[in-house]
Amino acid sequence: MSSVVLVSGATGFIGKALCATLKERGQVFTALSRRPERAKTLVPGVKEAWRWRPRLEPAPQAAIQGAGAIVHLAGESVAGRWNKEKKRIIRDSRVIGTRHLVEAIGEAKSKPGVLVCASAIGYYGNRGDEELTEEAGPGSDFLAEVCQAWEAEARRAEEHGVRVVMLRNGLVLGRGGGALQQMLIPFKLGLGGPVGSGKQWMSWVHIDDVVGIILHAIQQAPVRGPVNATAPTPVRNREFTETLAHLLRRPAVLPAPAFGLKILLGEFADVLLASQRVLPKRIQGAGYGFRYSNLEAALGAIVS
Repeated sequence: MSSVVLVSGATGFIGKALCATLKERGQVFTALSRRPERAKTLVPGVKEAWRWRPRLEPAPQAAIQGAGAIVHLAGESVAGRWNKEKKRIIRDSRVIGTRHLVEAIGEAKSKPGVLVCASAIGYYGNRGDEELTEEAGPGSDFLAEVCQAWEAEARRAEEHGVRVVMLRNGLVLGRGGGALQQMLIPFKLGLGGPVGSGKQWMSWVHIDDVVGIILHAIQQAPVRGPVNATAPTPVRNREFTETLAHLLRRPAVLPAPAFGLKILLGEFADVLLASQRVLPKRIQGAGYGFRYSNLEAALGAIVS
C-alpha cells in the first residue's frame, strides 16, 4: 500500500496544520482542492494538488490511485446566520461531497487502506450534563442529522475494503483560525463574557491534538468507526471564558444573552448554547496520549 496521504480541505484550518506536520515528518502528501493552484501556494510541501468540486463530481482517479490514506476534511463552515440556502450548502458539502469521494474510491483499482473522514460532536445534539462517549446515540437537531448522514456516506467505503474512521471534532483551538480567532477580538477589547447561562459544557481540543489523533488513527489499524476528537477534560462555558480572560489579562463580565444571540444568529445560536460533555474514550483506549489535556495550558500556548 502506498504511504502517500491524500488530504481534502488542505487549505482549511485543520488541513493546513495536518499538512505542516506531514511535511515536518517527511511524509509525502497530496491534496484535493477546488482551486489546486491556490492549494499549491498555501500548502508548502504538497506533492500534487488535483481539482475537485465535491458537490458536483467524484474525486479524480489520479488522486485516489496514488493514496495509501485519505483524510477528508472539506466542508462548508457552519458559522454565521443560517437560512435555508446556508443549511443546504452545509449539508450538501458534507453528505454529497463524501458520497462522491467514496464513489471514486469504489472505482479505483488501487484503494487506500484507510479513510479518515471529519465529522463533529454536533452528532450528539444538546445533552446537558450527560457524559458522551462514542457509544452515545445521536441528537435530533439539524447538525445531528447532518453528522449522521455524513458518517453514513463515509461508512460506505467499508464496502470496498477500506477502514473508516469518523473524526467527531470538538471546538478546535489554535492560532490563526477556528472559533478562537473570532473570540479573541472582543476578549482583547474587554468585551468578552460567558455565552447564555455559561453552564453549558464545552468540549474543546487543541489543534495539535486533532492532528495527532488523525495520524494515530491512520497508523493504528484497530482504530475504526467514530472517534471523539476532544480533550479528556471538557469545561463549562463560564470556566472557558474566565480562563481565556485571565490569560489575556482582560475582564470577562459582559455575557452574551441567549435571546440576543438568537436574534443575531438565528438557529446557529443553538449551536453556541448547546451543552456537550464529550469524552475521547476510543482514541485513548487505542493508546493516544494528549499533548494538551489542560485548558489553561492549551490556551496559553496559543495566545502567549
